[in-house]
Amino acid sequence: MDWMPLLSTLTGAVIGIAATLIADRNRWRREEARHALEARREVYTEYVSALKAAGEEIRAVALGDHLSESARDAAVREAFRRTGLYTASERLWLMGAPHVVAAGNEAFHSLRRLRDAYARGLSVGSDDDAPLIAQRRAAMARMRRLMREDLGVGPLDFE
Repeated sequence: MDWMPLLSTLTGAVIGIAATLIADRNRWRREEARHALEARREVYTEYVSALKAAGEEIRAVALGDHLSESARDAAVREAFRRTGLYTASERLWLMGAPHVVAAGNEAFHSLRRLRDAYARGLSVGSDDDAPLIAQRRAAMARMRRLMREDLGVGPLDFE
């Protein structure tokens, strides 16, 4: 009996199956990478939006009239809480790249410093407000730049 045709057929089948498995695994890896990128994009967008909303909310509250310091403090802190920033922050900590999480944490803390200053009675637009605003802007710009790099989006020419 001649074994060569049988061995050739078996070898061809093994090569075909192996090639199919390798192609499927590569396709699965590409899909997983695409899905992970899309999930990070969603998390980053949610986080940046929540930071922006929290900043606008605390500024609006700080500009308002308040009967007492404690009322202002409570209003500023409540404005910060209701934006969903804490939830967005936790999602960032779970899904973000480590360097993005670090930058996001700094942006969060820069906004929290601003919140605390407004809660204590700092006036919006005052000389004491300017360094806190500058810190926040720098932290936000750095965070956005790192997010864009992580997502494979080119840098902005104007930030």
